[in-house]
Amino acid sequence: MESVPVRCPACGRDHAYLTPVYPCPCGTPIAPPVLRGGVVEPITRRTWNEDWVTVRCRTCGRHDQWPQPELCCPCGSVLRIPVRPATESAPGPAAGTLSTHIPLPRTAAAPRPSFRPMTIRTGRDAVTAAAMYLRWLGYRDVVQPAERPASRIDVRAAGLIAQVDSTTRPTTLRDVECLWLNGLNASVTSVFFSLAGYARDARARADGLCIPLFVMDLTGTPQPVNSPADELLSTGA
Repeated sequence: MESVPVRCPACGRDHAYLTPVYPCPCGTPIAPPVLRGGVVEPITRRTWNEDWVTVRCRTCGRHDQWPQPELCCPCGSVLRIPVRPATESAPGPAAGTLSTHIPLPRTAAAPRPSFRPMTIRTGRDAVTAAAMYLRWLGYRDVVQPAERPASRIDVRAAGLIAQVDSTTRPTTLRDVECLWLNGLNASVTSVFFSLAGYARDARARADGLCIPLFVMDLTGTPQPVNSPADELLSTGA
């Protein structure tokens, strides 16, 4: 994996970003060609076109779309890492052998319509917004308990549980670990939604446990804040 220096424009923190590697159908490991010295931009809104980049395999010449490289800074900013356009890649097989079809990755869901959020005015609204988002991602049998159970699981779906923190304090390490244990006991995926973001140790623990973390603003629009959440957004249920 190639490491490139990245500076967060929001807080000035320096990072060493490791370029992700994906398997081409021909078997060759490939990576998005990160543009050294390119302008790193915080992600404030997402669109399907901006979340994917075209990458060319140097072995077989195939063009495929893979997730746009991103970096989550501890300050809370999610940074889009610029890449070279596929047309600028190093020469490979003759142009006549290239496929003109650009398929989506096998793990990616079909393009979804835009998510329609609901305004959050109460804690119950936050739970409803999270449930709506999970349905939008493709989860089935999404239900919200009428009363919050002792486990603090606010939303259940086929193969998934979710907790929603609607308080004004950052979600704590204990909150994340409790959700993970509940998911482990039920053998399902755990997802966390928070209105106030996450404490640094909670964020680090979630990354280690591969728990998707989302933050929601009062418009009711969840935004991913770590790599597992980015993957969940890209692939859906």
